[in-house]
Order: sequence, then C-alpha cells, then structure tokens
Amino acid sequence: MEKLYEGKTKNVFKLENGNVLLKFKDDCTGKDGVFDPGENSVGLTIEGIGKANLQTSIHYFELLKEAGIKTHYVSANVDEATMEVLPATVFGHGLEVICRLVATGSFIRRYGEYIEDGTVLEGGYVECTFKNDALGDPLVTSEGLAALGVMSEEMFASMKEQTLKITKIVADDLKSIGLDLWDIKFEFGYNNNEVILIDEIASGNMRVYKDGKIVDPVELTKLILNR
Repeated sequence: MEKLYEGKTKNVFKLENGNVLLKFKDDCTGKDGVFDPGENSVGLTIEGIGKANLQTSIHYFELLKEAGIKTHYVSANVDEATMEVLPATVFGHGLEVICRLVATGSFIRRYGEYIEDGTVLEGGYVECTFKNDALGDPLVTSEGLAALGVMSEEMFASMKEQTLKITKIVADDLKSIGLDLWDIKFEFGYNNNEVILIDEIASGNMRVYKDGKIVDPVELTKLILNR
C-alpha cells in the first residue's frame, strides 16, 4: 500500500479500491509524559491504546450511523488496528474542530482572566485551529477560513451543526455510564463537496471526568466498551 501520510497517532495508506486505510498507533498527545488531548505533539506512548482508540471509534461511528449522520467510516479490523474509510479532502493543511462543554485546558490558558476552570459552557462552544505544530495550532474564525479560501461560511455552518450534534451523542452516551464529557476534538473533510466527519472519535481526543477526576484514555476505553 502507498503511504499517504504519517501522523501523530496514526498512519494513512491508499487502498486499491480507492478508499483509505488508517493504521492506529500507540502514541498519545501530551506533555512531560502526561496525556493531554489539548497538546499538539506526542507526549507519551501507551501500549495497546491504538486498538483501544479504534474500538472506541467503531462504537461511536456506529452510533452516528444509527443517528443518520454520515461519516467517512466504512469498516475496521481491530486485530490489525486498522480502519477503512472513504477518501476525503481535508480543509487547508488540516483543521481541528473542538467542542467545549466545560471551560478547561488551553481555553483557560487563553481566557482564564474571564472565566474559571470548570465553568459549564451552555450549549457547547465550537472553535477551530489549524494543524500546525510550529505555530502552536493557531485559532481561526469562520470568517478567517472563508477569507483564506479554506472553506465557505456555508460549509462552516454545516461543520458546526454536525459538531454540536455529534458531541451531544457522545456526551449522552458517556452520561449513561456515569461519565462527564468536558471537551472533544474532531476533524472534518469533504467528499463530493459534502462536509463529513473524518479521522477518529477516540478516548485520546476527549477529556472525560468521573466524580470530579479526569479519566485516562485506557481506563476510559474500558468504561466505554465494557459496560
């Protein structure tokens, strides 16, 4: 297979049938050996987290399919830690979409003089950052994305609407097993000019709390899958 891209937490290959294969790694974003989904570089390696993230992604992609939300997901092979997906074009050089239900992490580092850590953000707060490690994943507005020719404001509106719907589905699922979603990040692309969710929905891309304490990604996957 032709390798298309080597990412922080997965590698991307082109399949003969025109689809794409994602190979999940055991690397996680973080700093100083501590997991943090808000960081923009690999900070640690956790054995087995690649397959764990894949299993979590399968669980949520299937939930979204039941809810009538189209994604790039086709099928998966847990033993090989791979997921087959539809081809999609990323926005710009890569765009991350974060939905925040509770103010914490980098949000507090930026806006802590205005809001306290742990404050609920009613209705959810959606923000976007360019995937650019050298620049620290800079924030960008919908108007900025349109001005730069990355996406139209109509595409942004669709992406934001999907983000809020998907976040609610994930949050409700977690709430059913006694867990609280604080924030989650996604990646979108377009397929035949239609904005769709791509990449993954994994424990390594969300902050989840139980009884006031953050749940590490391996434990979170166990709680999600072994209910």
